[in-house]
Amino acid sequence: MPLPAIEQLGAALPLVPSDARWIDVALGDLDAVHADHLHCERKAAQSALSLIRSYPERTDLVTEMARLAHDETRHVVQVAQLMKRREQPAAYDFGDDYAAALRDHIRKPEPLRLLDRLLVFAVIEGRSAERLGLLAEALDDPKSRELYAFLATAEVRHRDIFLALARDTAPDGWRARAAELATIEAEIFVDRPITARIHG
Repeated sequence: MPLPAIEQLGAALPLVPSDARWIDVALGDLDAVHADHLHCERKAAQSALSLIRSYPERTDLVTEMARLAHDETRHVVQVAQLMKRREQPAAYDFGDDYAAALRDHIRKPEPLRLLDRLLVFAVIEGRSAERLGLLAEALDDPKSRELYAFLATAEVRHRDIFLALARDTAPDGWRARAAELATIEAEIFVDRPITARIHG
């Protein structure tokens, strides 16, 4: 089934805008943002590959996730090159309690588990797209602005790939569940401190 227009799919995932203070916090510690971003891209590739491992019989999913993992791996290289240009060393991954909190809402029975995994990944990609877009608009360095604008566009495309697969998995229930998870994500942010991280 062909992908619908981006705006049609995106409307099914009504994420609340980030707190306006986030961009100032992020710009105040770009080293931390870049270090976190490197690991976000790595984990996105791993998430795509994990779906291939779990659902090898879904040939549509396998094809899309293989391509997506390739994209995300390339993004790891691009962020690493940005950090090298800034003479910034990489840092260890200290985990992502935002993503963990979302994963806590993945239901266990199949096919609900597959649906929820796809939609949680769509939420994460959607939030990443928003934050990377904010950085693209705010950074002073032209090369960094160009990179983040490119990556923000890619994350929107990835969000819609997950949403299309969710639609094909549960044609009658995916929209309602996407809206539920968008509400859950908003609740996760309520008590979270604002930090210089992509999902902080």
